[in-house]
Order: sequence, then C-alpha cells, then structure tokens
Amino acid sequence: MSITLADARVVTPAGVHDGWITIEDGRVTHIGRGHAPHGDGHGLAGRYVVPGFVDIHTHGGAGGSFPSGDPDEARRIAAFHAAHGTTTIMASLVTASLADIARATAALADLCDDGLLAGIHFEGPYIARSRCGAHDPALLREPSPGELADLLKAGRGHVRMLTIAPELPGGLDTIRAAASDGVIAALGHSDATYDQAIAGIEAGCTVATHLFNALPSLHHREPGPVAALLEDERVTVELINDGLHVHPAMLRLAARAAGTGRAVLITDAMAAAGMGDGAYRLGSMEVEVSGGAARLVEGGSIAGSTLTMDVAFRRTVREAGLPVADAAVMASLTPARVLGIDDRVGSIAVGKDADLVVLDDDLTVHRVMKRGAWVTSP
Repeated sequence: MSITLADARVVTPAGVHDGWITIEDGRVTHIGRGHAPHGDGHGLAGRYVVPGFVDIHTHGGAGGSFPSGDPDEARRIAAFHAAHGTTTIMASLVTASLADIARATAALADLCDDGLLAGIHFEGPYIARSRCGAHDPALLREPSPGELADLLKAGRGHVRMLTIAPELPGGLDTIRAAASDGVIAALGHSDATYDQAIAGIEAGCTVATHLFNALPSLHHREPGPVAALLEDERVTVELINDGLHVHPAMLRLAARAAGTGRAVLITDAMAAAGMGDGAYRLGSMEVEVSGGAARLVEGGSIAGSTLTMDVAFRRTVREAGLPVADAAVMASLTPARVLGIDDRVGSIAVGKDADLVVLDDDLTVHRVMKRGAWVTSP
C-alpha cells in the first residue's frame, strides 16, 4: 500500500521545505519538494510533518506506571504517548527493592520483544541519598557490578540505560560494567563534584539524566557536574521542558552549549500524565498532582511530570525560541542516536520507518503515523 502526504511542510534536520512524502509498506520511499506527482487524498493543507518523537525517559501516563510491571498498564501508557506523537518509547523504572526491579524488568522485557517498548531504563537504586528526589531513600543501594549483572539478566538484553551517581562507593566500577554490557550509563541524581563527574564520564557515562534537576547547581567557583556534562562532547543531556523543571533560558543555555546533537527532550512523565489533579504513586512514593505539577506528599519534591512530548516540542519552539527543525532533532533524532536506532527512526529520510507527526500551525498534534499506519483516527 502506498500513501503520499502532499502539501506538507516537511521538517528534516536540514530545515523545513514545502513538499511531499511517499510511504510504502511502513517506510518512507520518496521525499520531494513542491507539488506531489500524484494525489491520493492525503493533502495536509500546509501542516508541518515532523519525525515521530523518541522519549528515552518515561515512567507512565494515562493512569498507568511502568514500575508496576503490569503489561496492560504498559500498553496503555505507550498508546497514550503515541497519540501525543511519541512513536518510540523507553520504559523508566524507579528505585525499588531488587526483587521488584527484577520482576518489573522481566515483564517489560516481553513487551520489548514485541516491539512495543524500545528498552528499559533503571533510574535507581544506585543514586545519591542527598539528591534522590522522588525516590524512596530507604531503598537506595551502593552500586554493585554483581547486582547489576543479576538485574540485567532479568531484562534479557533489553535494559538500555542506568542512571547512577558516580561518586558513590562502587560507582565507577559499576559504570564500567554497565558500559561493557552495552548499557548506557547516565549520570544523575548525584552530588558529584566537577572532578567526580569527569571521572564518571571517563568511566563510561554518556548521558546526563534530566540535566539541572537532582544535581548541584552551576557555580562559578564550584562548577559541579552540570559544567562537566555540558562541556564534554561524549555526553548527551536530557531536558524536561514543562515550564516547571527547567526555565526556558536554561534550556536555551543547554541547547547552545551542547548543541541540538547532544540535547534531548524527555518527558519524565508519571501516571498522572493525561489525567487530572489528585493522588497518585510513583513507585512506592505517594504523589499529589496540583495544577499539573506532581510533587511528593511528604517533602514536596518534584515527582516526575505530567508532560507529553508534543507539549515539550511546542514549548521548545514557542517558549524557548528554538527553530522547529532544531526542536525536531532534540525530540527525535538525538534520542534515537542515544539508543542506536537512528538508522530506522528519528528523522524523515528515505528508507526509515514512516513514524510521523502531523502538526497544525500552532504545533498541536493533528495526526500521528507509526510505521505507515495512522495512530489517531483519520
């Protein structure tokens, strides 16, 4: 089956052009400029077409939570975020007992086998107590390569990322072990100094978990991990652009310092995404959502977000002032590169999966396509 999307503003890493896209058997086969050579009723009236979003840090949505390990919840979460343009999603867990992490990992690995999820992310338990945020401090552990190896076995090769504080005893050895097993080591929830962060990077950390959040602030005499992460060309930095976690000026600063090739948009969404205010849970922690902001009932720490990637994308353009093409790279291509799947997804290119998001002039979602099939109703 062939579909041609005509009269579109096609967004590629090189920029935006008026043109058309032909899709056959779930893949992009032709990209053109100007008028399409033939019409098949899929005129987009000048709307933007951007690549499907790739979210490498998501805990839940639509009332469901990945840490529960419930397959039905996981499917509901993926469907909810797909309707908001996220056609590739990685499931993020939170700090829990080793048994609970292994159980959830094994269950989610089945959905990775099915292609629903792009992998599993361990956010904890190897994080700093002083920067644990919405993670249960009673369940934090010192990093251990042996423990990590046991957890990775439960994932059957689908654990793709580990957030870790490199300054903890055993931290550097565990980072090296993760990297040697093909797991992305992400520096986060850490009280590392500048030098300790550099040591973590040298050991193998290549991602910064939600830069600025749960990390010491930049200071001109004590630059801390943020400076080390921004200045090292090997590190990709995550940014939660919901208007609560990061000020637009800081997002611009990070995007300029790292470049769109090293800055990625994430949601860090939890179960309340797509739901109303009220009481929720993130792992073992009780969360209250008010005005769309999720915070722990005890202590008031920010507990993930209620963000979706379409909103993050729109805010990056409208609030932070970045070009549409740059926002698309941050929301799609760069995170796809992090996961090593940019040969299939992340940009609109011949031969890649037809994962596409059609946006109205105000950058709200009009329709979503995944592998050539419409996710939202025509």
